[in-house]
Amino acid sequence: MLSVRNLAKHFIIHSRGSVVIPGFAGVSFDVPAGSLIAITGPSGTGKSSLLKCVYRTYIPSAGEIIYTAKDGSRVNLAAAEDWDILSLRRGEISCVSQFLRVMPRVSALQTLIEPLTSRGAGREEALDRAACLLSRAGIGEALWDMYPATFSGGEKQRLNILHAIITKPRLLLLDEPTASLDKGFKDRIMEMILDLKTEGTAMIGVFHDRDTLLALSDLRYDLVRGAYCDPADQDPADRNPKEAEKKANR
Repeated sequence: MLSVRNLAKHFIIHSRGSVVIPGFAGVSFDVPAGSLIAITGPSGTGKSSLLKCVYRTYIPSAGEIIYTAKDGSRVNLAAAEDWDILSLRRGEISCVSQFLRVMPRVSALQTLIEPLTSRGAGREEALDRAACLLSRAGIGEALWDMYPATFSGGEKQRLNILHAIITKPRLLLLDEPTASLDKGFKDRIMEMILDLKTEGTAMIGVFHDRDTLLALSDLRYDLVRGAYCDPADQDPADRNPKEAEKKANR
């Protein structure tokens, strides 16, 4: 469903004399339908930046990101027009960031209903699905009509995840989705993610929690080695940034 080829991203800091800050380079991997590829590497190797390039929050410096859309067309997300990217985000691609950003004075329930009704779902259908997900995520009914700004950090993150998955996207990007959740709620969210995998959603994830990575991922792509790895294979570079730097300079 997604093919990343020779992807690179660097940043130009114009306020510092146009100094170039390297992000990552030479990244290539494939994401089949119904699978999750975990992106790993020490802090600073560009994991979140890679996800932002796929979602097109960042424009890549080089390479291709070929996405096979629902209608069978192949779209290079690295070079597609902005309106094409927005259309894919509305209909096929979702991203779970580490922070929840919602409209002020919009209830938690309406936050989840809107993505469905905007795609043509009836209000009752949207209400039923939103209520089901809120209940599964452990967000009590007393909070459904409250504004997310009043929620705890864990409640906000659970709502953030539900907002991304309620439309059952074909491609889902996950940036530390369960980092702020305790084990009970983390297990519930992981079940929902696994359900989407079973239904054919392709996923790319960044996880610092090894147990979550092992439970959800089929393969991992190590940014330092530039290669696929077994999820259970822990490289010294994952634990030791100095070792990662040595490998990067070889």
